[in-house]
Amino acid sequence: MAKDGEKSEWKEFLWNPRTREFLGRTASSWGLIILFYIVFYLFLGGLFALTMYIMLQTLDDHKPTWQDRLSTPGLVIRPRQDEAFEIVYTIQNTESWDMYAQALDKFLSPYNDSIQAQKNHECTADQYFLQEDSGDVKNNPKRSCQFNRTILEACSGLHDRYYGYQEGKPCIIIKLNRVIGLMPGKDGQAPSVTCGAKRDDSDKIGEMIYFPSNGTFDLMYYPYYGKKAQVNYSQPLVAVKFLNITVNQDINIECKIHANNIPTGSERDKFAGRVSFKLRINSQN
Repeated sequence: MAKDGEKSEWKEFLWNPRTREFLGRTASSWGLIILFYIVFYLFLGGLFALTMYIMLQTLDDHKPTWQDRLSTPGLVIRPRQDEAFEIVYTIQNTESWDMYAQALDKFLSPYNDSIQAQKNHECTADQYFLQEDSGDVKNNPKRSCQFNRTILEACSGLHDRYYGYQEGKPCIIIKLNRVIGLMPGKDGQAPSVTCGAKRDDSDKIGEMIYFPSNGTFDLMYYPYYGKKAQVNYSQPLVAVKFLNITVNQDINIECKIHANNIPTGSERDKFAGRVSFKLRINSQN
């Protein structure tokens, strides 16, 4: 009998024909609750949409309002296979170094003089290329300066399609990471790159030559205004050619940026403003 009573109570809770209640509430009660939640969630959605709209009005399509970055940009080398910062090959084994030559070809193809002449402008060297906005009038899209592949001379791949790898005199390309608004250098002094072997390998690295001369990043490529504002921006490059490096040995090399307003290394990132990699050239002779 107790079980029959419990079933009756459950049936009455689900639907009470006397009071016409469903789950303990009348139709008007359910209607008011549903109406309340509809209004409540519409209000929350509207409040969220209004907040997003107001926030978006403060943003610039071409320049981030806030930049969470290190004060010193990093350096990157090419060629580079995957995430490994090492270049290892055998002079007599074409397959071991051909991938590096192909990677450099692909990387440098946008720097062909013909492409640069179509996309970018000839700028005045040794001075910043400033393109400021006029109040609320945005000066967009902004122009970019030409960086022609021929500047890299012996490391351009135009005269030596193998970039010296086939004779044990490889070229390494170095670029400075983009930072919006960065104006490296000061008082007309352009930033430059130097490379050298780490302490234990200092007698193995041999002679190096830089392109452009002195390994400089010309001031005319700065400041950088952002990917949307400068759609055709070409990062300046520095090439390093190793002329008589010791073969059959690992050589740890570090390249640094030098500018009187860019510190190298910091407590936050000891690799800021520098890049390290391993170079090993094997020879069967």
